[in-house]
Amino acid sequence: MTQILKTSRVVIVGAGLGALYAALELAPRPVLMISPETLGEGASSAWAQGGIAAAMDLSDSAEAHAADTIGAGAGTVDPKVAALVTSHAREHIVDLTEKGTPFDRTPEGDYVMSLEAAHSKARVVRVKGDQAGHQIMETLIARVRATPSVQVAEKTLATGLEVEDGKVVGVWVRASGEGRGPVLIKTPAVLLAGGGSGGLFAHTTNPPRIRGQVIGFAARAGAVIADAEFVQFHPTAMDVGEDPAPLATEALRGEGAWLVNRDGHRFMLDLDPRGELAPRDIVARGIFAETQAGRRPALDTRAALGAEILTRFPAVAEACARNGIDPVTQVIPVACAAHYHMGGVETDTHGRASLDRLWVCGEAASTGLHGANRLASNGLLEAVVYARLAARDMARHVDVAPAPPVELVFPEEGTDDYAPASMQALRQIMTDKVGVLRDEAGLKAALAGIAALEAQEAKSITFRNMCATATLIAAAALERRESRGGHFRTDFPEPDPKLAHRSHMTLSVALGIRAACVEELA
Repeated sequence: MTQILKTSRVVIVGAGLGALYAALELAPRPVLMISPETLGEGASSAWAQGGIAAAMDLSDSAEAHAADTIGAGAGTVDPKVAALVTSHAREHIVDLTEKGTPFDRTPEGDYVMSLEAAHSKARVVRVKGDQAGHQIMETLIARVRATPSVQVAEKTLATGLEVEDGKVVGVWVRASGEGRGPVLIKTPAVLLAGGGSGGLFAHTTNPPRIRGQVIGFAARAGAVIADAEFVQFHPTAMDVGEDPAPLATEALRGEGAWLVNRDGHRFMLDLDPRGELAPRDIVARGIFAETQAGRRPALDTRAALGAEILTRFPAVAEACARNGIDPVTQVIPVACAAHYHMGGVETDTHGRASLDRLWVCGEAASTGLHGANRLASNGLLEAVVYARLAARDMARHVDVAPAPPVELVFPEEGTDDYAPASMQALRQIMTDKVGVLRDEAGLKAALAGIAALEAQEAKSITFRNMCATATLIAAAALERRESRGGHFRTDFPEPDPKLAHRSHMTLSVALGIRAACVEELA
């Protein structure tokens, strides 16, 4: 028998930066956060090494930041959204500072600004070099733990939305890891802040659990998905055999590190006058080509940083040490890995999705900020800006009322298991056929393969959610017959000016495209 709980608390799905920030913004309105891990674990935000992009220097401006965002986005950024987000950047840095985030400062007290690819100014605010995500998360987690209005349901996995007449009325959850459940939590409003889809690919920098589930179950509920085909592959994941791959932050290239192949040749200078600081999609394809040619690419930090890498970039230094690499004397092997999904649940400038009573922020959302290629360090910025926008909009629609804690007890019966081999097969399909380079034959084969795996694991709701997102990415990539930003078609290698716009797709349309591919290849 289905267990149904009713609460007047707003339910926030996720436990990353957007979720935490929104929960604090909603206070004192009662909130229930659904966290699949212990709070602070397993969130992409905590792994973010770069920082937050913001025009903090007097020589910089929000307008210049917006222009760089639009330039990097390869023709599909919504300029109104870029202006909105960049204009709010400064206030959020100040707010996070006041909340206790220890941003790097000069002896005079100014913020230390770092340069990253495709920025015209040094405007990335950091913490201890490469610790921004972790430190911001630690700061906000402490605040959330001390906020009486926020209840956190840890080790709880959201698996679906309950929709009545186009309105979201609840969230389905299970016991994370054990699969026990399901339980339906009926709520007046839902905010999805549950991350992107990088883990759908065999090579990724994202935490293991981030595999498109939230985007998938929103799509299964009927939400419109935007820009699904635009996946950003980070060019400098460390090629050391770890899953997920450790990240060699872009800040290293900002500090002057070079990309070289096994012959010591700086190959990026052959491809783009900006060299290592070209937009990520260009650098990713350059590295991918070197890898495919067997000229193992690597990041050389020796001349730029020397021994300073050990103290200024502790996460990179630790990953090197773990894998027997001395970055002071040796180069760091790198490869492309799925890093950030520009696509997601389509939202307006209030964070509202196409379904009533559903809001989305963070990587699960597609706001129009990133276009076809996210500008470095705009991810955390978008998360906090839209977390506040969504929280304030939700506050206008949800009455403040005392709410007791939700008592979650999961039924013993029921399982949501799927075969690990099926998951690995799905991830390999995505890397091989929907990765850095794509073509029609590969995308059609990918869609047919996803369909077969989904049928094989039809009893698992979680696996179906992941397959929904994978289907949307592949179907949208098949439909976009051009190359733009993070989406590169070898059979359509040039951008088509007529396609310089965002894409919008529902799961039902994507499934129709998939069914046609299955029939064609049968």
